[in-house]
Amino acid sequence: MYDTPLTARPFANLERLKTEIHIWQADLNRAIASLNSLNALLSDDEQARAERFHFERHRQYFIAGRGLLRAILGLYLKTDPAQLQFTYLSHGKPALKTPQTDPPVEFNLSHSERMALYAITQGRILGIDLEYLRPIPKVEQLAQRFFSPRESAILNALPLQQQQFTFFQAWTCKEAFLKATGQGLGGLSEVEVSLIPGEPPAFVTLPESLEDWSLYPYRIDGETGGRGD
Repeated sequence: MYDTPLTARPFANLERLKTEIHIWQADLNRAIASLNSLNALLSDDEQARAERFHFERHRQYFIAGRGLLRAILGLYLKTDPAQLQFTYLSHGKPALKTPQTDPPVEFNLSHSERMALYAITQGRILGIDLEYLRPIPKVEQLAQRFFSPRESAILNALPLQQQQFTFFQAWTCKEAFLKATGQGLGGLSEVEVSLIPGEPPAFVTLPESLEDWSLYPYRIDGETGGRGD
């Protein structure tokens, strides 16, 4: 996992992406110090989206997050980040409008509060999700709505404090897969994750072949993240 600020680092090259998945971590509060420069990288439609945010901090996070995405992709593609054009797949998943490599560079991003994660690879579909760990009231009801019956039963049997973490861990794993495939949150219950205490989560049931997917959960600074590819 690589931290920003961005520089022309030796690992940011396409050859490595053919066999590796690179994860970048960014503190958006730090990135806000360069907000004007990052905003200059955004397209007209991205700047218009930023202006629609009601809260100033959310607007700043969007600009910083999208500007950093462009800067990261620009490092790998050796191109002007401001010239990159995106298209949006089902449920808003971004992709490069004109692939500049064969196979194409694939990427996904997620942010929660001040932290952002970016996953970059080549020739593999992937998704990433990040959630800030915080108390959630009525976590059992949320699990009953969005999780499978087996997941809900396991979650309800856990101590309350462990329920909270396990819920977020399962949620990020599920959403990472749904983001990879471009599906919406309506498919959460179709993605089942093992929730065995003390063991890393793994996919149990998917709408697609289990053999085609891998799951990598991890934590950063009080947040929990998951990557599916």
